[in-house]
Amino acid sequence: MKAAIIIPAYNEAGSIARVVESVRSYGIPIVVDDGCSDETGRRAAEAGATVVRHEANRGYDAALATGFAEAERIGAELVVTFDADGQLDSSSIPVVIDALKRPNVGLVIGVRDAAARFSESLFNLYAKLRFGVPDMLCGLKGFRMGWYASHRESAETASVNTAFALALLRQNIGFALVPVAINPRAGDSRFGTWRGNVKILRALASALMQDARR
Repeated sequence: MKAAIIIPAYNEAGSIARVVESVRSYGIPIVVDDGCSDETGRRAAEAGATVVRHEANRGYDAALATGFAEAERIGAELVVTFDADGQLDSSSIPVVIDALKRPNVGLVIGVRDAAARFSESLFNLYAKLRFGVPDMLCGLKGFRMGWYASHRESAETASVNTAFALALLRQNIGFALVPVAINPRAGDSRFGTWRGNVKILRALASALMQDARR
């Protein structure tokens, strides 16, 4: 089955080539250059990635949405989302892909040892109680593209990866959990702690409201 690895990237020139090289044996790396002002796009292409560029920075979720659209365009059947900063260990990717090949699995979610933020811990508590998923916000997720076609509206939300996964979980789609090791991050986070917490809490509020309407 044809697999694509979607990697949203904003000014990750220092790590992107290494990340692309670490994943390209598992699928087609699609790097979304989200209006980078450095050499992220060029270095990704030189490392073997398909690069799609946003002329202006549009944010992580818009980059993910662009990556899903490109994966669909090239006919990928499976998609794995991955981070550009080198923190996620790529050794988990083949485990994700193998799980997706099982007929009863349409979603795979990576599980880290610990959440990065307090707001993530709150979201994870909700997801564990509601769905049995202990790490809803891990950047490593795997999807069957057939489900993407059925839930395309999730790619138009402010939290693409989470919204898409929640839509599938609410449909009782079979899912698998895959442990993922975390490497030390080189450099500063591209998304401030305060802004990140606000975004996550908004996504949690949206999830709770959707549950209340059901």
